[in-house]
Amino acid sequence: MDLILWRHADADANEAADGADDLGRRLTPRGERQATRVALWLHRQMPDAMRVLVSPAERARRTAAKLERKYTVVDTIGPAANALDLLKVCGWPSGNRTVLLVAHQPALGELASLLLTGQEAPWTIRKGAVWWFRSRPGEDSARAQTLLLCVQSPDTM
Repeated sequence: MDLILWRHADADANEAADGADDLGRRLTPRGERQATRVALWLHRQMPDAMRVLVSPAERARRTAAKLERKYTVVDTIGPAANALDLLKVCGWPSGNRTVLLVAHQPALGELASLLLTGQEAPWTIRKGAVWWFRSRPGEDSARAQTLLLCVQSPDTM
């Protein structure tokens, strides 16, 4: 199974400071460009049968919309989610197709650390960045291996 973690692109922090609803925060112009760059890269890499699961936050939905593919909004992976919430919805590691999660910090960073080290730690995933993981059977059938296939940042594309 492949699991792709995509942190939403740059969003307007001033809206939250003004007391606006956190779920309604929009992407900045920079965030729109980040999401477009990453979506173009993902189009070249991703399989056709991929499931795209997205936080209900506007910034995550707008990021995912740049893919121009059908996606499912999942309330449980919103800004208050944790790493285990993300794992539950994607079916890792035994799912039968690639899953792309468009979500938030700190849950994405905690999930990345859990997948690679077996423990949650406060890792940072940059805004708009993608981390691509693969699960494959280990040498003994009881333990799967987790591979980090790539990390892409919109600032380096």
